[in-house]
Amino acid sequence: MTDNEIEFSDDTSPEGLDLGGQPLADRGPELVIISGLSGAGRTRAANALEDLDWYVVDNLPPRMLSALAGMMTTTGEGVHRLAAVVDVRSKAYFHELEAALQELRDTSISYRIIFLDAQDQVLVRRYEANRRPHPLQRDGGRIIDAIKTERSLLEPLRRQADVIINTSELNVHDLSRQVQQSVAVQESRPLRLTIMSFGFKYGLPVDADIVLDMRFLANPYWVPGLRHLTGRDDPVADYVLGLEGAKEFLDGWVELYLKVLPNYLRELKPYVTIAVGCTGGKHRSVASAEYLSAAFGAHDYPVKTIHRDLGKE
Repeated sequence: MTDNEIEFSDDTSPEGLDLGGQPLADRGPELVIISGLSGAGRTRAANALEDLDWYVVDNLPPRMLSALAGMMTTTGEGVHRLAAVVDVRSKAYFHELEAALQELRDTSISYRIIFLDAQDQVLVRRYEANRRPHPLQRDGGRIIDAIKTERSLLEPLRRQADVIINTSELNVHDLSRQVQQSVAVQESRPLRLTIMSFGFKYGLPVDADIVLDMRFLANPYWVPGLRHLTGRDDPVADYVLGLEGAKEFLDGWVELYLKVLPNYLRELKPYVTIAVGCTGGKHRSVASAEYLSAAFGAHDYPVKTIHRDLGKE
């Protein structure tokens, strides 16, 4: 195995399917145990699952695994996917891990183990960079000796791991992608869009990922009978969308970004805010935001529409 590959056990495929071809994410409640070498990326791996709505418990004493797993539910608003980070930080309690895993097996609670590994020299460099002591480093002891001790303690668990990820050459984003791949949950959480109208005179939205400027269109504010209305009213929407180039611009933009949006998920960004602006945030931007929301909704994207500055005038 090279330094940036994932190693899978015999019963789990890289595509996240069991040997029968069933998606792992569709097999009911899931328990994942995250472990591995200190400095290899356990916290980043836990955060990657937490970002995907897993319930994550860090530094769990092994004897509590069975009780925590027993709290998972198959229906309702309870915990369906649980990740527990178990490692040598639990000190003397860590030696209870094998008994805890056996208890899970005895009670027919299925689980998978994700093990984070890295080369010794990489771990040393990471600890020197963050200037924190290794959890097994004795007073005055060398980091490399603590790493060797930890590697020996974890070797039995490593042999049981379903997935081994070597993080030696991975950045935090690569690691998160590989963790997501290992649990096969990317498809269970679609990209969510927020489409927000705003007025430039009130300032750009600070949380905008993409900004569209609709001020190239004639302003309904200067049309008698439309000034007092908003872009949510049909007369204004018909006026704005009927202007030369308006629908062509919006339709072309939707077509373009339908090809781009899936890349946000691959870059670990499940939410995207599209800000649509005009001068006051009342007419052109509102009508355009409503049009875009309907267009993306027609392609099965979950869309939330916000009109930030409507009513300020």
